[in-house]
Amino acid sequence: MKFQWKEGNQAELLINGSEYFPDVFEAIRTARREILIETFIIFDDEVGRALKEALLEAAAREVRIEVTVDGYGTADLGDDYIAELTEAGVNMHIYDPRPRRLGMRTNLFRRLHRKIVVVDGEVAYISGINFGWDHLPEKYTMGKQDYGIRVRGPIVADIRRAATALLLEHQAVEGLPHRLVETSPHGEAAMRLAIRDNDQHRTDIEDHYLEAIRTAKSRLLIANAYFFPSYHLWRELRNASRRGVEVTLILQGRPDMPWARMFSSSLYSYLLKDGIRIYEYQEHPLHGKIAIADDDWATVGSSNLDPLSLSLNLEANLFIHDAGLNRQIREHLTELIENSCRLITPEAAEKGRWWRAPLMFVSFHFLRHFPLSAGWSPGHTPRLEPLTPKEHSKQRALH
Repeated sequence: MKFQWKEGNQAELLINGSEYFPDVFEAIRTARREILIETFIIFDDEVGRALKEALLEAAAREVRIEVTVDGYGTADLGDDYIAELTEAGVNMHIYDPRPRRLGMRTNLFRRLHRKIVVVDGEVAYISGINFGWDHLPEKYTMGKQDYGIRVRGPIVADIRRAATALLLEHQAVEGLPHRLVETSPHGEAAMRLAIRDNDQHRTDIEDHYLEAIRTAKSRLLIANAYFFPSYHLWRELRNASRRGVEVTLILQGRPDMPWARMFSSSLYSYLLKDGIRIYEYQEHPLHGKIAIADDDWATVGSSNLDPLSLSLNLEANLFIHDAGLNRQIREHLTELIENSCRLITPEAAEKGRWWRAPLMFVSFHFLRHFPLSAGWSPGHTPRLEPLTPKEHSKQRALH
């Protein structure tokens, strides 16, 4: 399954769950034929319940609905929640469900980390946003800063093809039409979908990043939650800065997972020496996976720049040539830098370097080889299973 650049698309940036959720729920409420959802997490909270109500309304209209969640991220979704949806005719699937051992989840790697919604084959969403309260930073202190994108046009057919391929690959469904509608042009943006899997698309997302970094002429601006990139990405960012490209990173300053900032900060001194500017976002946990290059390239999606996303998880990003979207992202991230970020200075980066330098050396070289060893560790092929109250109860009973 190979995706090409598609012309004639329209893109709308959605900032945080406060913009993303209402837009997605409205699309679900107007669905006529089909809804496909892939997500890492659904919580049974105010957001998850709003999703459930929108899906129940669509199911009552006899819309075909396929919802796929990850066995690690959504391991604790309650049986009552699942039962309401499945009894209404919603098809629920769980990716790689595994029992806990000694209270620990065992499906640590190869997670379904993609966040995709496709409605009627006409409108699609790709994001880093899960269905939960923790993507509402305007409402909750630990709500995450994050981004999604709504698209229309020929690219929607590719996004739908990726979502249906996962279901068909695992023989989870029957009767899915090859294409619902002919997707006509809706705008002027060129887009290309890139997915990451553990089969034929292991490096697609990383390759698109590398191409953008290598060809950048004036500007690279990357906001990424979990930043511990491969050697290739790290080297190309430094090379870009050395040849005069303005390279700026926005990383976590108020992390939801402290270890993530520890790994990222171990690289600061090396990046700063080559003129790369680093800012840490202070107001909320940063969960975004968004970047721009020069004046018309952008990417939005689910992939972090760390070993899990680049080497193990199932991910999806859109790569976009659209000057208007690029400008919108640049203005937003510039405002974030000016109002909510702390500039990392060489002096600050050097603090504690005596203990972080050996940590960085060991961690970096370990994580370069980690994906291979982690790939051996699970010792199984991930599977997709129906998610029903009965089956979920069995899994929960082993927790």
